[in-house]
Amino acid sequence: MKRKNIWIVSLLAVSLTLGACSNDTGDKNSEKHETKDKGMSHEGMNHSGSGEVPKDLKKAMDPEYEVGSQAVINADHMEGMKGAKAKIAGAYDTTAYVVTYTPTTGGTPVKHHKWVIQEEIQDAGNKTLKKGQKVKLKADHMKGMKDASAIIESSEKTTVYMVDYTPTTGGKRVKNHKWVTENELEAK
Repeated sequence: MKRKNIWIVSLLAVSLTLGACSNDTGDKNSEKHETKDKGMSHEGMNHSGSGEVPKDLKKAMDPEYEVGSQAVINADHMEGMKGAKAKIAGAYDTTAYVVTYTPTTGGTPVKHHKWVIQEEIQDAGNKTLKKGQKVKLKADHMKGMKDASAIIESSEKTTVYMVDYTPTTGGKRVKNHKWVTENELEAK
């Protein structure tokens, strides 16, 4: 009887090991990223984007980093972002928000997501939204984000940047990533 149990446990361990390995695509820039900030998963995040921005978003009048210039990213929203060299693809003046939201696809709430901008929040208008305020998102950065209910955690009136960068962990170049704030960049 002991031998049979050992055999079953061994077979189960091998099956679990092979099952876990079979999901690894080997792509270091795959859709699954963990942030170092509060352990939030960015699985399903659209790292590269079309470059389209909300119609009412205004280009920055005097950005610290001009479109086409280079900077170093100090943010660690995703693995491989911190320390990456970025090319500025867009600069816009707005209010950026940290939000906690419940994905429309179900699952646990995504806490402290950086960043959603004023123009990506339904019926936000021009006034800065208050901490604790409940909103509905128009942003589509991650799977289940669009039309999700969210709570404003904090806000920052700033210039936000759309950037192109190659992760420091390797992998494909990320194009039109939304958003990095001005204080998350430094001169190259």
